[in-house]
Amino acid sequence: MRFADLHLHTVFSDGTYTPEELVSQSLKNGLSAIAVVDHDTVLGIEPAIEIGNEKQVEVLPGIELSAESGGAEVHILGYLIDYKKEILLEKLDFLKKNRVERIYKIVDKLNNIGVALEADSVFKISGGGTVGRLHVARAMVKKGVVRSVGEAFGKYIGDKGPGYVCNFRFSPEEAIKLIKDVGGIPVLAHPYTLSNDELIPEFVNAGLMGLEVYYPEHTQSMINFYLGLAKKYNLLVTGGSDCHGKAKPEVKIGLIKLPYDLVEELKEARNRI
Repeated sequence: MRFADLHLHTVFSDGTYTPEELVSQSLKNGLSAIAVVDHDTVLGIEPAIEIGNEKQVEVLPGIELSAESGGAEVHILGYLIDYKKEILLEKLDFLKKNRVERIYKIVDKLNNIGVALEADSVFKISGGGTVGRLHVARAMVKKGVVRSVGEAFGKYIGDKGPGYVCNFRFSPEEAIKLIKDVGGIPVLAHPYTLSNDELIPEFVNAGLMGLEVYYPEHTQSMINFYLGLAKKYNLLVTGGSDCHGKAKPEVKIGLIKLPYDLVEELKEARNRI
């Protein structure tokens, strides 16, 4: 059988693997297809595809768009996108600026509660990639404020933490529309993070085409629940490890292995658009 992991990040967002390392690790872990879905950037796609062609690992072009609904983050995955379209690149530039603003706001909040951290230390870790909370957590670990990335999220910058800031001026509906405008398949990422499952039918009405059912944090009962929703609303089923390399060392590439049939279903849906 052929297997796929459809949720992987590179150094171009908040992962630690280069595209070459990502492809090599995927091959080592028995995968024949992967999707690069960096946060709000497409810069890692082309180099990953080129290396994948050399090593005979199929690389699907994708993205993970950040949106906000009711003050909470919602992530929309876009698969098989035309990642060179100007409309997408313009919107990503807007989101990148949002992310930089967000880091300053998070750092201000942390400073106000007595956690000493500088924004520059976060940007140094992110390099040229789209900056996010994982970079903040890594900066906190490096400075010795916390012992682990998990502690940083648990105590300070998780969704309900005192240092949390959303700041994504982009709705899930806009993210869904953008993905479809560039020929992609919009899929709700890690739906367990939604505070309200009743939002899912609203997203379906806006054009959502799939659910990320198979995910490391999903229990079997969650998987069964989301499989039921996918069947009810005629949605595609995807999944992936959400591997960020050494930034989340417990999450390995191929932790979730999808049967390749699900990749074929994505492609068939893409051809029908």
